[in-house]
Amino acid sequence: MKVGLYFGSFNPIHHGHLLIASYVLDHTDLQQVWFVVSPQNPLKPAASLLNEYHRLYLVQLAVEGEKNLKASDIEFKLPKPSYTVDTLTYLQEKYPNHEFSVVMGSDSFQNLPKWKNADWLLRNYALYVYKRPGHETLPVYSGAKEIHELDAPLLPISSTYVRKNIKAGKSIRYLVPEAVRAEIERNGYYS
Repeated sequence: MKVGLYFGSFNPIHHGHLLIASYVLDHTDLQQVWFVVSPQNPLKPAASLLNEYHRLYLVQLAVEGEKNLKASDIEFKLPKPSYTVDTLTYLQEKYPNHEFSVVMGSDSFQNLPKWKNADWLLRNYALYVYKRPGHETLPVYSGAKEIHELDAPLLPISSTYVRKNIKAGKSIRYLVPEAVRAEIERNGYYS
């Protein structure tokens, strides 16, 4: 099975994330997209993150009933901070019959030189890169296995925006799936 791994903090997951995952499924040869919830991104401060199990549960709520979208806690079992190459190595051993690829925004793609073992990642895994405003021109990496440029529809929503709305007592309805909104409000997350 061809699986796209969509890494992120998902702090919290919102409709923009889901729209990209849905687009990837509909417009590429990938058969599933797994939302890989990162307990700690080495390039982001950990202090602003909701507990990883709460974030995982919100992703599970968001993809409930979707047979080709999955929430993954695989990085919870690995040393922190999480490095994509370590996660891919672990997944390839655990699921030898799957072919894994990475789904990322063009902003992350431009940061690849800062990633652990970026050259190895580029040589061994296909990347599905959706363009984000301000990062439309993709760098060229010689020796890359496959780089697929995607013009996915983007919503101008960020997890930061969702969190700011919550802190300000504003509605997050329509920014996140209804089940996610209800869970955030029930538990007072981000307020």
